[in-house]
Amino acid sequence: MSITVRDIAREAGVSIGTVSRALKNQPGLAEETRRHVRAVAARLGYDQGKLQPRKIRKLAFLLHRQHNTLANTPFFSAVLHGVEEACRTEGIVPSFLSVGPMDPVAEQLRLHDPDALLCAGFFEPELLAVFREAGKPIALIDLLADGFLSVNPDNQRGGYLATQHLLRQGRKRIAFLSGSLAHYSIRERFRGHRQALFDAGILADPSLEAIMPNGMDVEPGAYLAMQQLLALEHRPDAVFAFNDSAALSAMRAAQEAGLKLPRDIAFVGFDDIAQAALAHPSLTTLRVDKEELGRVGVDLLLHGAGDGPQNRTLPVELVIRDSSITATRISA
Repeated sequence: MSITVRDIAREAGVSIGTVSRALKNQPGLAEETRRHVRAVAARLGYDQGKLQPRKIRKLAFLLHRQHNTLANTPFFSAVLHGVEEACRTEGIVPSFLSVGPMDPVAEQLRLHDPDALLCAGFFEPELLAVFREAGKPIALIDLLADGFLSVNPDNQRGGYLATQHLLRQGRKRIAFLSGSLAHYSIRERFRGHRQALFDAGILADPSLEAIMPNGMDVEPGAYLAMQQLLALEHRPDAVFAFNDSAALSAMRAAQEAGLKLPRDIAFVGFDDIAQAALAHPSLTTLRVDKEELGRVGVDLLLHGAGDGPQNRTLPVELVIRDSSITATRISA
């Protein structure tokens, strides 16, 4: 009687998905587990010739429910557009799933029956573990986690460029307006901000590091965090916000407080969503090629890392607009 994957799973004491990933040498397993499963398969006499990789015909694009908001739509819609473009070229049918930690994710995945998963943005470790148990190829976009293929913008470099730009405009008290630092991209942008201050010989002031309240959407959360910054005895003269939606909301709070932008306070965002160029004043930001993030995510699923790094990083570009410079500082 021929040995099956189910036989190996029973003998090795692991799930069928774990056996599949180990035998196909897919990411998402500890090396010790991979070796154990392969040793059991060899001992049982499993025919490795059965392991033909399954062609990706259906792909599930997964987005955390907290990202599925109007404030986040401009960024992730552009990423999804890149995914759809790549899928059309490759003959893959994409589907969309918005999930949260309380959802029956495994059941939803079974209903969609995708051949591969493309996860965009923040996900809790518990959700990533559920995705792994599905036993399908996985790639992450705008997230980094051990054992997964991923593609990210150069968040740390972007944070550095944003703060360096404000320093060069003569700004002295630069605030960082942040979402939860549990998010990889926000944490890296904060690291870049801190590094720019350090390199300029400036001691970081914790009072200028404002984190939005937990559980609030970006726009009201950023507005409230900006009000707290403006209430300081020595308010900031510049703000680097973790994304454009937060920056635009913070700008509105400053203008409603009677401040002139950018004379009294300058702003820089991140992502370069369409609204950034249309704001008054137009928003200086870090441009991210959001469509390319989606295209590279699909490429990782189709071809793996190859000889390149498991985690790909895309460059970002500082786009200087009216929100961060004044006529006097331009001439200076």
